[in-house]
Amino acid sequence: MKKLFRSIDRTFLFVEEWALFLSIAVALVVAMANVILRKTTSSVNIYWSDEVVRKVIFFSTYIGCVAAVRSRSLIRIDALPQIFPVTRRLLTLINHLVVLVFSAAMVWLGWGMTTMMYQDEYAKTASLQIPEWIFYAVLPVMGVMMFLRTLIVLVEDWSGVKSITDDKG
Repeated sequence: MKKLFRSIDRTFLFVEEWALFLSIAVALVVAMANVILRKTTSSVNIYWSDEVVRKVIFFSTYIGCVAAVRSRSLIRIDALPQIFPVTRRLLTLINHLVVLVFSAAMVWLGWGMTTMMYQDEYAKTASLQIPEWIFYAVLPVMGVMMFLRTLIVLVEDWSGVKSITDDKG
């Protein structure tokens, strides 16, 4: 079980880090190039740069949710467990169950939206004419990754193991 958790964690970590790095690097380069062109010339402009930045924000928000589960950075009730430490385990369990429901909803709804956009031949981005279904496909992928990551974190928290995924043995 530990080996499976470690391999899932490493794979997800690799995908998250590189996907976020590459997408944000592209957005940064495109935005900077557009600003430089706008300021140094009077008529040259990258008309599609805003669209790229918007899509990167969309993408990085959802993939960032998966990374937030691993680092336990999602929003949670933390005042009550500090006042009443006996509630910590129950509230942690409730938090994980809510995240599992949310991620399952993202898979279900995201898949429906992706297939709907795939069937609409006119659903393309305004400037670049990229099919919208490609961007909506992030939702079910993120939902599956978030669901699996939450299960791993739930097992870690419930079993009392500090971090199964960081264990080298």
